[in-house]
Amino acid sequence: MNILQEIAEHTKKRVEEQKIFFPLQKLIFMAHTLAANNYTDDGFPFEKALKTEDISFICEIKRASPSKGIIAEEFPYLEIARDFETAGAAAISVLTEPYYFMGEDRYLREIADIVSIPLLRKDFTVDSFMIYEAKVLGASAVLLICALLDRDRLAKYIVIAHSLGLSALVEAHTEAEVDMALDAGARIIGVNNRNLKTFDVDISLSARLRKLVPKDVIFVSESGIRTRQDVNTLRQNGVDAVLVGETLMRSYDKRAALARLRGDI
Repeated sequence: MNILQEIAEHTKKRVEEQKIFFPLQKLIFMAHTLAANNYTDDGFPFEKALKTEDISFICEIKRASPSKGIIAEEFPYLEIARDFETAGAAAISVLTEPYYFMGEDRYLREIADIVSIPLLRKDFTVDSFMIYEAKVLGASAVLLICALLDRDRLAKYIVIAHSLGLSALVEAHTEAEVDMALDAGARIIGVNNRNLKTFDVDISLSARLRKLVPKDVIFVSESGIRTRQDVNTLRQNGVDAVLVGETLMRSYDKRAALARLRGDI
């Protein structure tokens, strides 16, 4: 069992425990009520935020990861969220997976109360419960990982997300998974440059797979983006947005670190 499968198994158990205390039908009602109350003609703020002339930045808030262990000993997540928004992030990714990334659902809920930019719930979606939950917690987008889902379930989850006004960032790592994402109706495809079986990182993977994705589908490069040159390389290869986590989380001055990546300083 690789690390992704291991995380997925833990997540399934976590969701089943949550369902005991919060019935699915109640969650569905709350999510659709929120969607109806928040409906606007221009909808899907996460997608709008990534559709810019230049490359956009999704800045990630995470305390730990399976490959790196503890990344942030001190974790003032609300302050970090404000810094990212002030520094010009298009969106913020918030880890809510508790066992391997030390995330919590409350991080997302509390951050949603203090920032105005869209939030991605970064978790390992293995059940539709988690999509409805993301809406209730204040997310504008959810992560759907091709390696965890078959084509039919991926397509179903995309439909559920869209029905709630949530965007779906569909993550792929291979040509076959890119094809699967497109076939399932993905409007945003993210390529994870990290091989979750070996933890090796190769950002040229994004450049190669970008060629397979139509221009009208938003393309996000995830993981391993450390320098301005990395960003420039991805920009030159037609990448629409980058998701940056560890590089920013390890930086003392997160505003300056993002400015350097953007090429502002």
